[in-house]
Amino acid sequence: MNTLALDLGLLMGFAMEGPALPTISGTQRFDKTGASPGMRFLEFRKWLEKAAYLPGAILAHVDIIVFEEAYQKGAAAWHSYGGFRGVLLEFCEQRGVEYRPVGTTVLKKWATGKGNAGKPEMVAEARRRHPEVDLIDDNHADALLLLDYALAELVPAAGRST
Repeated sequence: MNTLALDLGLLMGFAMEGPALPTISGTQRFDKTGASPGMRFLEFRKWLEKAAYLPGAILAHVDIIVFEEAYQKGAAAWHSYGGFRGVLLEFCEQRGVEYRPVGTTVLKKWATGKGNAGKPEMVAEARRRHPEVDLIDDNHADALLLLDYALAELVPAAGRST
């Protein structure tokens, strides 16, 4: 199954993998200086269409999108997260793409054994699991760990390359 994992936010971590593809990961910025707040959601939709669905795109078709169900501190972060989440859910519903939220505590406990693991511990775990990847930041690390979680816990092993 073609799987896309997203750490939603203004600096969004992403990781994707499919049966015939290597893992592709990184971050995408949605906080361009001078852009209106609504533009970040339009840019995210365009990015999703390019990266996850259109013919000739990275995966050509995504079967499942997993994202961290985070609780943001501060009004601005909460509004941004909610907007990205709304765009993502609408995108998935319109195209019949399965989506699954993964709670922050669930991901942290699965990855490190501690539901309250901090960013340094999550980054260290992503580095341990993916030594070949030059991690950009904690958003990138979270996306890689989300992908690992999805492939281990949500996606049937039969469709996955090893």
